[in-house]
Amino acid sequence: MIRGLSGLLILLVCASSLFAGTGPAEKEKAKPDSRSNVLLLIADDQGYGEFGPRPGNDAPTPHIDALAASGVRFTAAYVTAPACSPSRAGLITGRYQQRFGHENNIGIQPELGLPLTEKTMADRFRAAGYATGWIGKWHLGMGEPYQAPSRGFDEFFGFLHGSRPYFVHRRWWAERDPIRRGREPVYEKEYLTDAFGREAAAFVARHGEKPWLLVVSFSAVHVPLVAKPEDLERFGEIDDRQRRIYAAMQHAMDRAVGLVLKTVEDAGLAKRTLVFYLSDNGAPTAQTSSKNAPLRGNKSTLCEGGIRVPFAVRWDGKIPAGRVIGHPVSALDILPTALAAAGIEPGKDAGLDGTDLLPLLTGATKDAPHAALFWRMGERSAVRAGNLKLLVDGKGTRLFDVEADVGEMKDLAERRPEDVGRLRKLYEEWEKGTIPAKWSAGSRPGGR
Repeated sequence: MIRGLSGLLILLVCASSLFAGTGPAEKEKAKPDSRSNVLLLIADDQGYGEFGPRPGNDAPTPHIDALAASGVRFTAAYVTAPACSPSRAGLITGRYQQRFGHENNIGIQPELGLPLTEKTMADRFRAAGYATGWIGKWHLGMGEPYQAPSRGFDEFFGFLHGSRPYFVHRRWWAERDPIRRGREPVYEKEYLTDAFGREAAAFVARHGEKPWLLVVSFSAVHVPLVAKPEDLERFGEIDDRQRRIYAAMQHAMDRAVGLVLKTVEDAGLAKRTLVFYLSDNGAPTAQTSSKNAPLRGNKSTLCEGGIRVPFAVRWDGKIPAGRVIGHPVSALDILPTALAAAGIEPGKDAGLDGTDLLPLLTGATKDAPHAALFWRMGERSAVRAGNLKLLVDGKGTRLFDVEADVGEMKDLAERRPEDVGRLRKLYEEWEKGTIPAKWSAGSRPGGR
């Protein structure tokens, strides 16, 4: 009798667990996913001189400054190209874009885009169960196979080309490269920078329970120079009209950054969210008035002003606040750092060129993460190893100590031929792992 009652009780308990869904497996599934989120904020054509403490600042960015102050600000951060599309190609794959031929900018040709052989950061995060989103400028291909929804991003809101008006007012632009939600064209009434901030905040609010990767790729402060009237009014004391518009555009981008970060904080996700902020390349100063000082050169050049960019990283509770690091780092480092934070293994065959920066960010190491960094666009090339940078362009072969001479004013090539030879050998060894550009720099009508 006792044995019979015991058996009945066991059956009742098992049945109860089965129908109530509270067995061990179900309890495991019910646990919230607390893996780290990744938020990548990209400015377009923002100069090095617009970032960090700067005397006489006429275009303040309080939210971006607060982001940098609450984490780590890098003073020698580089992108892999001084132009939008190849810079993004390196960033999104974690690989030098010369390894797969995406060396130059692209235009509106549907057959051009980030080669389909390459995995994007979204491919890697989505495979690990993350929600993935891209808001803003894409510039990695106009044809359907190259668009963001085909490259691992669950959600896309933005445009595909290199630039467009900040207000929809020209039918030609709307038809050629409309704002899209996913693949579908939509009519967007808001000032574009505000719209991108709104959509990014909404993505964060929607995905509080599931870990996510979100890239917010602003078109600000790229031309055309257009600002909201109320933002222009705020900077009425700036006499130069071009600079006044630029300041208003940068203010709008800073406001959008603030909105996204506030949404992260309001959702209680700050301690779970690794945040990166950087510009895609240096500023085209004559076009926009954005400042690269104290660097020499500008966008489209391999001088420091074309490739050294604003860069900050924040992770509340994990990265000590208020640090400034001078080691050379690269946009290539963003993907391996994000993967490490999320606990995602890149795989032995990933071929990533970047380095996980978390040990440096947390203070576990003080060592420089790179022995050398490399650049190539057509006939122009550069390599930085330690303090020295070898630059080859239309002005010849020059050597600079970019730590002592950040403005690249003193050519050391004649006085230090052994260093020229050493850096040249480093570059030649790196170049063996690259392929020729798949399209020329001239294959980009209508944009840059």
